[in-house]
Amino acid sequence: MMAAMGMTMNLPWTVADGFFTFAMWAVMMVGMMAGAAAPVLLLFGAALAKRGAGGVPRAVLMFGLGYVTVWVGFSACAALAQWALHRAAMLSPAMAASSPRLAGAILIAAGAYQLTPLKGACLTHCRSPLGFLMTNWRDGTMGALRMGVGHGVYCLGCCWALMSVLFVVGVMNLVWVAALTVFVLAEKIAPAGAVVARVAGAMMIVVGVLFVAGAGVR
Repeated sequence: MMAAMGMTMNLPWTVADGFFTFAMWAVMMVGMMAGAAAPVLLLFGAALAKRGAGGVPRAVLMFGLGYVTVWVGFSACAALAQWALHRAAMLSPAMAASSPRLAGAILIAAGAYQLTPLKGACLTHCRSPLGFLMTNWRDGTMGALRMGVGHGVYCLGCCWALMSVLFVVGVMNLVWVAALTVFVLAEKIAPAGAVVARVAGAMMIVVGVLFVAGAGVR
């Protein structure tokens, strides 16, 4: 797909290359996070209906727009990161880190973040959308948009490090895209989601150390 966009590994990016990369990330992020966002959207719609509010579909749409806006912003950052790695010749043709040390560093950083209090706090908000709605409720269309942005920020805080793993396994590796999508959903809705997140973080650190150590003995 990326080859069809003309993004060869030995040529500088054009403006079109940058736009298509951003579009690719935006579509991929929205698709990956849609399942995780669905429960809070349904809960928000149900809460509006119980309050007798009018224009429920529009308010839900605005909530979703706020959520999407946050992830589109992340997509722009991811596209810039990909451009920087491309310019430094640190990406393989499969758009994965070509250096084991870089791959290991990404995994170690992502794994360490999984164990931080910030990750835990964001995951708690994502796992308890009712609590978020009760403490952050805003009336009106713009209120719905602000709530969507707020919840999207918590979602980003929960998942951005996991998305960076795509630079290790290959940005367009659809198997890993699907696996990360399932993992994000498990973190947020499985009974032991918080434990799953921490175990995965520890595993990423171990694998990252192995990458770096393996590179050091070559």
